[in-house]
Amino acid sequence: MADEALLFVLPERHPRLGAALSAVGELECSQSPAVLGWLGAHGIPASSERVRIVPAGAEVLVPEDAERLPVPLSEEETLRVEHVCAPESVTDMESELIGFRDTTQDWRSLVHRALTAGIPAPRIAQLTGLDPRDIVQAVDD
Repeated sequence: MADEALLFVLPERHPRLGAALSAVGELECSQSPAVLGWLGAHGIPASSERVRIVPAGAEVLVPEDAERLPVPLSEEETLRVEHVCAPESVTDMESELIGFRDTTQDWRSLVHRALTAGIPAPRIAQLTGLDPRDIVQAVDD
């Protein structure tokens, strides 16, 4: 095993950080007794969007109140986790925000991801047509 990554359970109503464990594909450690026991202790399936992973060195992204578990990864698994955790480009994120005008599904998640990507709230309002007060409220929720 090459590196240690960090699994964590994202607290409720928190912006999506890291990558969903289910998004990185099968990891050797995900079927280990330690990980299965940890997930069982928290009563959450590995497929949950709240079960997140960050590569070694990205621990600062993990919320302080999140339950954490270090896990070993192979070199290939580390590359997959790093790739899935890489931030979207601002251009891609802005394109998604513009596309939001055609839908209203999961707008809070989209706003959280845009803010996490570094797009300021006024720009989000401009691109989506959302009321700036709704954006501020989404952050506080």
